[in-house]
Amino acid sequence: MNTFLFLILPYICLSIFVVGHWWRYKYDKFGWTTRSSQLYEDSLLRWGSPLFHFGMLGVVGGHIIGLLLPKGWTDRLGVSESTYHAFALGGGLLAGAMALVGLIMLVYRRRTVRPVFKATTVMDKVMYLFLGTVIVIGCWNTFASAVLHADTEFNYRTTVSPWFRGIFYGQPDPTLMAGVPVGFQMHAVLAFLLFALWPFTRLVHVFSAPVGYLTRPYIVYRSRADHVRRGLGNRSPQPGFPMSAMSRRL
Repeated sequence: MNTFLFLILPYICLSIFVVGHWWRYKYDKFGWTTRSSQLYEDSLLRWGSPLFHFGMLGVVGGHIIGLLLPKGWTDRLGVSESTYHAFALGGGLLAGAMALVGLIMLVYRRRTVRPVFKATTVMDKVMYLFLGTVIVIGCWNTFASAVLHADTEFNYRTTVSPWFRGIFYGQPDPTLMAGVPVGFQMHAVLAFLLFALWPFTRLVHVFSAPVGYLTRPYIVYRSRADHVRRGLGNRSPQPGFPMSAMSRRL
């Protein structure tokens, strides 16, 4: 079981992650969207979305430092183990709490606002369940590693981190995860299952960066009165339903 969970399963999930995104982009381009529901409700979304997204940015940054950055690098930089864990505890719990509170607000909004709830798919519910569980267990692991396991021999930077990096080197060592606390094992397994689920949910919007927006020319809007005043047109406004009012209604 240890070999399957920490050697075979990661590669299965990563394969689904890569192939699933290719398939989704090739055959479901119109579905490659967040399916925004801002039109239905804005007050909860205004707070919940920034909390969740900025919190997740901090969580991802913390994982990059903790999992991909070898312990020897921080040692050579003169960062002591106590300093590193204090920074990881403070930053990790803050980012995790922001992401969790934001997610709770978004789930509450999706459940209580009827039009948003009706637009919720089964995959949305499964995604929220997995994502929420991964965040909760991750917050607990951050606290446990800095407080409960501070005086023990366990150090995720010498066990979980080398195992995780080994996956991308093509040489993962599942024995490194054998003595790891259950919380870290669950977090790793559920995170990879979330990667396998990712291509089939609204999470695909993470890879939709509006790069062209940076070089797009400005769009200039002028009122009809300004247009006439500048001598760019001589036609007087036609009677009928004003476009500005129609735009506001839409």
